[in-house]
Amino acid sequence: MKSFFQFLTEATQSQASLQAKKLNLKSDGHGGWYDSRGEFVAKTEAGKLKFYNKGEKIGQKDQPKEPAAKAKSAEKPAAKPQPTTTTTKAPEKPEGEGDPGEISDTLTVAFGRFNPPTVGHEKLLKSASKVAAGGDLKIYPSRTQDPKKNPLDPDMKISFMKKMFPEFEDNIINDDEMKSIFNVLVAASEEGYSNVNIVVGSDRQAEFENLAQKYNGDLYDFDLIRVVSAGVRDADAEGVSGMSASKMRKAVMDDDFESFRRGTPKTLDDGDARSLFDAVRQSMGAKKNKKVAELWQIAPKFDMWNLRENYVAKQIFRMGDVVENLNTGLVGEIIRRGANHLICVTKEGWMFKSWIKDVMEYNEVKMDKKYREPGKPNTLIGTTGYFKYATDMTPGFEKGDEMNLQPGAKPYSGIKNFINKYKVKK
Repeated sequence: MKSFFQFLTEATQSQASLQAKKLNLKSDGHGGWYDSRGEFVAKTEAGKLKFYNKGEKIGQKDQPKEPAAKAKSAEKPAAKPQPTTTTTKAPEKPEGEGDPGEISDTLTVAFGRFNPPTVGHEKLLKSASKVAAGGDLKIYPSRTQDPKKNPLDPDMKISFMKKMFPEFEDNIINDDEMKSIFNVLVAASEEGYSNVNIVVGSDRQAEFENLAQKYNGDLYDFDLIRVVSAGVRDADAEGVSGMSASKMRKAVMDDDFESFRRGTPKTLDDGDARSLFDAVRQSMGAKKNKKVAELWQIAPKFDMWNLRENYVAKQIFRMGDVVENLNTGLVGEIIRRGANHLICVTKEGWMFKSWIKDVMEYNEVKMDKKYREPGKPNTLIGTTGYFKYATDMTPGFEKGDEMNLQPGAKPYSGIKNFINKYKVKK
């Protein structure tokens, strides 16, 4: 039978114990909490779980914090502690917990394609919010665009996301520098965060965990990295748990608006849902009674047989090809082909492994229009649209408009002929 003293102790620590249990942390019996590697990561204060940071010592009062530059120069440890990655499921947020600023040194991030955004992504964002527990939360949509697997361009995608998930409007970051999860982690480290939580779907948990751990201490420097599962995803299930962007793209290809509508949250009205459907269809180049691409190219998880047949026949993903991992945003050259996976290396020398269903052939984005939308010129360097815009803004060159051209002449033919005339012959 528990003593009255034990009862009081457990009552005061109930919130901390509940959260620690869901994070798979173990107690030392004195308010301290350890992860599965035996690293001290948190302690109980006022009945709540507070995560360990550089200014805290076990069994001692917090040390006064020094200016960042001074503290860094003064610290010269004999050996650097082993970076820690903890994998867990998203915890339920206890009532009353999560005051803003309570864990100011920890950032929670969600990085994904969201192409198109779905009601399943809403579940991911809500899980990330629970993990953040009132702390800093940032959501980074990837920057990749292509007609098959990533039809919406980043600006359009983020615009729809903010309509679909108004609760997270301020947390959704539109930053064209955040192309991969490494960009996100490096930026977080440079901003001074000591700890980071990465919230992903359960099917991507191991992939993110391996990458995050492998390069901690080299590309970025965190005391604690936790890769948190937002829950199990079942492609065969009905409702939220079975919803995916792949199903949404398939619905567009099948011209099935009803199925597409079921994949959008209630916060999006019918008119905006139709606009999203039309935007995806237009970006995919889909038209009624016209097949744009095979199912394995648009939603490979629903046609793995044909995907692998093309892979085995070396029609796709050959040695030396450059591919992009659709989950992490990393771009690299294929150096090894496995039975159903690839080993790739980025130009910086970072190595990553990808399942063939999670990659696409990497091509530079081709935007032919001078303006992304009315009043907003295309400034994406390397694209035809930027070339047109820059040419039109350069004095002395003819405009690219169709009007005022001689019969048979093409826009920009003058400057192109000039460049070709004086180009060095190889």
